[in-house]
Amino acid sequence: MRLPRLILLVLISLTLLEGCATPHSSDTRFQSGYYTVRPNDTLYSIAWRYRVDWQQLASWNGIRAPYTIHPGQRLRMNPPPGGTATAAAPAPPPASPPPAAPRTGGTTGGATATAPRTGGATASTPPRQAPAAAAPRPAQPQTPPPSAAATGIRWQWPTEGQVVRPFPTNDDTVKRGIGIAGTRGQPVRAAAPGRVVYSGSGLVGYGQLIIVKHDENFLSAYAHNEKLLVNEGMDVTGGQQIARLGDTGTDRPMLHFEIRFEGRPVDPLRYLPRR
Repeated sequence: MRLPRLILLVLISLTLLEGCATPHSSDTRFQSGYYTVRPNDTLYSIAWRYRVDWQQLASWNGIRAPYTIHPGQRLRMNPPPGGTATAAAPAPPPASPPPAAPRTGGTTGGATATAPRTGGATASTPPRQAPAAAAPRPAQPQTPPPSAAATGIRWQWPTEGQVVRPFPTNDDTVKRGIGIAGTRGQPVRAAAPGRVVYSGSGLVGYGQLIIVKHDENFLSAYAHNEKLLVNEGMDVTGGQQIARLGDTGTDRPMLHFEIRFEGRPVDPLRYLPRR
């Protein structure tokens, strides 16, 4: 009778260890080389999930402004061989092609080639070859994050409250930011002027999430909100309310706040004013 009891104890111990384990960075990296776009994905949310610079991701796949992607597309997640950008593989065409119309953007449209469409094509028109895209930027050593003064961005606190989860000191955690405790429904504000590039709940572990692009290098994220007050594509000012604090995807009312430089998480306390 001692053997079954020993096995039971081992199983219980393994379960407890799994529940307490910290997710590793390998969980956030893309391993197979390609990613298939899902509904409600954006180029920015995919880059955020896998800690990739969104500009490089666009370049690797020959995607140009306004960086529209569609469900079913396969995106290259690593630099292409030979240093030449290629258009991302489009999604399989529908059984009955719908009437052609100019692309209007968004992530819920039908699957098409990734290059911006310049004219309407009918079912009888042969498929148009995607235009050649600019070559991706050559691989360079990572640029050290600049100081707050050097960014040219006037940062401010995204909400009131005490920092209860500091920025992790290692790279093994999936979410690398700070946790600010608060009460459900209190205002969440943009930490700096920018444009909303993601607003939704498609990233596991972030709950209701907003991502704001401040310039070509800096993004900020606001997670676990109760209600989102802005949509993708909206311009926001620093201090503008963009959400209401909540506890979606977490165990208590709090704001998880991140700043990323060239796709890499940086400690927000380096940029937020002291208080």
